[in-house]
Amino acid sequence: MVAYLVRLKLTLLRNSLKRSPWQLVGMIFGGLYGLGVLVLVLVGLAVLGSAEPELIGTVVILAGAAVVLGWLVIPVVLSGLDMTLDPARFTTYAIPMRSMLAGLLLGSFIGIPGALTLLASVGTAASWWRHPLAAVVAVVCGALAAVTCIVASRAITAASASLAANRRFKDFSGIIVLVPLMFLGPIMSGITAGLSDFSAYLPRLANSVSWTPLGAVWAVPADVAQGHYGLAALKFLIALATIAALVWVWKACLARALVTPAAAGGARRGRGKLGFFAWFPATPSGAVAARCLTYWFRDPRYSAGLLMAPLLPLVLVFAGSQFDGGAATGIALGFGAALAASLVVWSISADISYDNTAFALHVATGVNGLADRTGRAVAAGVLALPLGLLYAVVGAIFAKDAGQLLGTVGLVIGVVGSGLGLASVFSARFTMNVPLPGDSPLKTRPGNGFASAMIQFAGFAGMGLLVLPELVLVIVGMVTGQVLFSWLALLVGLILGAVFLAVGVRQGAALYNRRAPELLLSVSLDR
Repeated sequence: MVAYLVRLKLTLLRNSLKRSPWQLVGMIFGGLYGLGVLVLVLVGLAVLGSAEPELIGTVVILAGAAVVLGWLVIPVVLSGLDMTLDPARFTTYAIPMRSMLAGLLLGSFIGIPGALTLLASVGTAASWWRHPLAAVVAVVCGALAAVTCIVASRAITAASASLAANRRFKDFSGIIVLVPLMFLGPIMSGITAGLSDFSAYLPRLANSVSWTPLGAVWAVPADVAQGHYGLAALKFLIALATIAALVWVWKACLARALVTPAAAGGARRGRGKLGFFAWFPATPSGAVAARCLTYWFRDPRYSAGLLMAPLLPLVLVFAGSQFDGGAATGIALGFGAALAASLVVWSISADISYDNTAFALHVATGVNGLADRTGRAVAAGVLALPLGLLYAVVGAIFAKDAGQLLGTVGLVIGVVGSGLGLASVFSARFTMNVPLPGDSPLKTRPGNGFASAMIQFAGFAGMGLLVLPELVLVIVGMVTGQVLFSWLALLVGLILGAVFLAVGVRQGAALYNRRAPELLLSVSLDR
C-alpha cells in the first residue's frame, strides 16, 4: 500500500506536467533554481568545514532550526501548496492508518521542496569532513531532520484542516500577517542595534535552540565532533521524541479528519440570543448601531482595523523608548491614543460601501438619514472612545503627569467627535472600491483605486484640521508644563467634538436622505 501511494504521487505529478506545458516549464525552472541553491549550500558547508566545531555547530543549528520553523509556518500561511495526495480524497477507502502515514510521508519527498530539504539536510555532513564520525552521524541526523520537517508540516496542516475550511480563520490568519509588518521598523532597529554583539549572542542562542525540538537533531553531530557524547545522546533522544510526538499528532488529526470532514459553516446562534441587539433600544438608530457593532466583530473587513488600532500606540512606544524612557513612552502612548481612536472612527467613512447590496435593507425599510448616521456613529464611538481613553490614562501613568492626562483625554474626545462627524458626511457623499462581503480584508480590487486614495487622504487631512486646536493646546501644555493649557485642551475637545459630531451627523443625514437611491445603485454596480 505504501508503494502504491508513492506510485500514485508520481503518476499524478507526471500527468499534471503532461496536461500543462507551462507547468512543466515552471517546474524545470524551479528545479534548476533549487539545484543552484543546493549547490551553493553544499559548497558553503564544505568551506565552513575548515572552521572550528563550535562555529560549524552554531551555523548548522540556527540554519537548520530556521528550516524546520519554515516547514511549520509556510503550510499554514500558504495553504494548499501541495495537495496532490489530499487525505480527504481517501475517506472512502479502507487504507490502514500506518500505511497511509508512511505513504504520505514518502510521497512528500517527491517534489522540489521535499527533495531539496532532504539533500541539503543530509549534505550538512560536508561541513564535518574534518571529523569523520560526526560526518556519519550528520548523514543520519540529516535524514531525521528532513523527516521532522515533513511530518511537522503534515501535522500542522492536519491540525488546522478544520479551521482552514472556515472563512473567518482564513481571514484572521491573513490579518495576523500584518502584525509583524507593523513592527518591522522596531524589529529592524533592534537587530541593527544588536549586530555588534552577535559574535557573543549567536553561540548562546544556538546552545539554547539545540535543546529544543527545532534544533536538537542538528546539534548531535556538533557534540560528537567535540567529544560530548552524553549530550549528543540526550539531544538525539529529543529528536526522536519530537518525531514521535509529531507523528502522534498527525495520526490523531488525520484519523479525525477522515471520519469527520471539515465543515465550512459556523456555529448557529442559539434561539433567543440577540447579541448586541439586546444592548440597544428598539429604535431605528438602535437597530443600526447593533447591526454595525455586530459587523465590527464578525466581519473581517472591520475586524482588521479593530486589530490594528490598538497596536499603533505600541509602534510609537518603540520609537519613543529610544529617547527618554518612561516620559517618552507616556507621550507616545498619549498621542497614540488619538491615532488609535482616529483609525476606528474613520472606518465608518466606507460603511455604505462595505454594506454593498445589504444597504437595500435601509432603503427598503425607510430608515431615515438621522437614524442611519447616528447608529453608525454610536457603534464606532463605543469602540473608539474607550480604546483612546485607556491609552491616554496609561500614557499619563508612564509620564507621571496629570496635566498630560487632561490634554490627551481632550484630544481623544475631539478626535472621536470630529472624526465621526466628518466620516458621517463622507460616507453619505462617496462610495469607495472596498473588498466585497466575504472577501479577504487584504484583497485589493481593481477600479477607482486612485479616487478612493484621494478621498481617504482628504478625509484624514480634514480630520487633522478639525482637531488642530486641541492638538496645539496639548503640545503647548506638554512643552511649557502649565496645566492651564491641558484644561483648555480638555474643554475645547469636549466642545468642538460635540459640535462637529452634531453638525456632521445632521449634514450626513441630509445627504443620505437625498442620495440613498443613488448610493444603493453605486454599491450594487460595484459587484
